[in-house]
Amino acid sequence: MKIGFDVMGGDFAPDATIAGALLAAREIPDNDRIVLFGDEAQILKRLNKANADASVFDIVHASEVIEMGESPTKAFARKPDSSISLGFKMLKAGKIDAFSSAGNTGAMLVGSIYSVNAIQGIIRPATTTIIPKEDGGVGVLIDVGTNPDTKPDVLYQFGLLGSIYAEYVYGINNPKVGLLNIGEEPDKGNLLCQSAYRLMKDSTDYNFIGNIESRDFFKDKADVVVCDGFTGNIVLKSIEGMFRMIMKRGLQDEFFARFNYENYGGTPILGVNGAVLIGHGISNDVAIKNMILHSKNVYEAGIDEHIRQAMEKYTQGKYFSNEDA
Repeated sequence: MKIGFDVMGGDFAPDATIAGALLAAREIPDNDRIVLFGDEAQILKRLNKANADASVFDIVHASEVIEMGESPTKAFARKPDSSISLGFKMLKAGKIDAFSSAGNTGAMLVGSIYSVNAIQGIIRPATTTIIPKEDGGVGVLIDVGTNPDTKPDVLYQFGLLGSIYAEYVYGINNPKVGLLNIGEEPDKGNLLCQSAYRLMKDSTDYNFIGNIESRDFFKDKADVVVCDGFTGNIVLKSIEGMFRMIMKRGLQDEFFARFNYENYGGTPILGVNGAVLIGHGISNDVAIKNMILHSKNVYEAGIDEHIRQAMEKYTQGKYFSNEDA
């Protein structure tokens, strides 16, 4: 397969991104290729400095870069020769099988929706994060910032997206899906959660187990935790802050070490036609390596195809249509 990667995205690009690509290249099979999108001169300069063989990569020169602070929609339209724009162009054309970047998150979302498009029936694509469990397993939190404002049917759909991701990437059989709320009772929470619960409780599309409170995140109560992107992003940043504080105090613990974002690299945008991953802006070389390797896993798991097949079962059902977007 061909794994596309934007070397110009991220706070420490292109040094950390190229270093991460080199680490990933050592771990992928010989018949796989990493395709680097970015300024060719800068790429070759850093590969030469690392005494690396440039021939192990395919390089697509990009004369422009979408910066972190730019308006995603405007930048994507105004910079057709940017590393992100070219990456999506080749993904759409089938010239690469996956594409990832630690750059402008909004531009990656815009590129996903306007290039490879959302899967038919998907109201809103979503992003996730991994929740380490006390028993050694992992759970999935969805959404973590892509959709700050949602509706009940969107949350219902997140349950499906998260369930498919947990099953086919992390091998969790019949994942237990919970709705994040301030209490376990059906009538708890705001109107959004109450309405979403009423939709989810009778679902035959996934294994809904009811409301889940945040104190149960790290237990085995739920494999997939559903929430709106505003809430999910606060949870994610709180966990990141806790991890940094633990590390700063020099506390060594095997469980807490699993909260290091470097271990997971990036998150796929679930619900689009293709394997598209977004990495943390502060990604170092290890995080970049793991994002590239994870993009390979997501592609090979066929997540988009599994979602597409699931959506075909009820695209004309009572919950969803693209007209609801």
